[in-house]
Amino acid sequence: MSSSVAAAPEVFVVGASNIDLIAYVPRFPAEGETLHGSKFETGFGGKGANQAVMAAKLGGTVGMLTCVGDDTFGKDTVGNYEKVGISTKHVHTIGNTATGVAPIFVNDAGQNCIVIVNGANDRITKEHVRGATSEISAAKAVVCQLEIPVEVSLEALKVAKENNTLTIFNPAPARADLPNDIFQACDIIAPNEPEAELLTGEKVDSSEGAVRAARKLIDKGCKTVIMTLGKRGCLILSKDDLDSPTFVGVPQKDVDVKDTSGAGDCFIGSLSYFIGKGLELPEACRRACYCATISVGGEGTQSSFPSKDDLPSDVYSC
Repeated sequence: MSSSVAAAPEVFVVGASNIDLIAYVPRFPAEGETLHGSKFETGFGGKGANQAVMAAKLGGTVGMLTCVGDDTFGKDTVGNYEKVGISTKHVHTIGNTATGVAPIFVNDAGQNCIVIVNGANDRITKEHVRGATSEISAAKAVVCQLEIPVEVSLEALKVAKENNTLTIFNPAPARADLPNDIFQACDIIAPNEPEAELLTGEKVDSSEGAVRAARKLIDKGCKTVIMTLGKRGCLILSKDDLDSPTFVGVPQKDVDVKDTSGAGDCFIGSLSYFIGKGLELPEACRRACYCATISVGGEGTQSSFPSKDDLPSDVYSC
């Protein structure tokens, strides 16, 4: 498939593409219960796709490695990438396979629960990754998650390390049985609170707990931990300065929370863009927190992400 962007990517994302099937409900249904919702929407999603789109909406040059099915959802997904200016050179269409989907329930408090059916996302291979070596080596940051086979994400991180490209690993959806190599291959690991708890066994319901969990992740081989803490912002802890955790707060901005779907992906995509522009981690995190705060005030995933035109100059300008 030909690329819609000729320039080498600043951010290269390896991950899943899904179609979100979003039902808005007053509350989550109980087991066996049929519940009337107020609205239904479809949207483009998948953690990898969301993160790539967020970086592109900020003006980044972005490449994506993913697989879609040979169905209407797949064609629409490719069209969405092209619309926002993401290179589709490494977007592979798999015959006789369905594109991944994610049914999502969103309640009146803006909270969500999600079911993922991987479809074509399970067909991404190490060979696909090796085929993108030139783009990975040219990028300033490579971003991976866990909605595709673990061995493929690990391969992407390894290829990036071999080529001295910064690696950002978002361990989501969370799983406890990750190989040790994956921690050693990431320059930055970026979990949320439940993911950090699952990976370390530490409760992350306080600043002290978050720091303990971050230290355990560094013990596993990570160089830097950026842990998102919801309304509390995020924590930064580096292997080179274990005694100096940095907490970055969310902006003092009044937001009516409508939908938290994709807020973490908004943060990761923004973070990769700002890091690629050379910002120091605390400042990159401050700006990523601002973007994520805007996203929870809108409905849907990618549809709620801000573009550069939605941001004040002290957030967007680099």
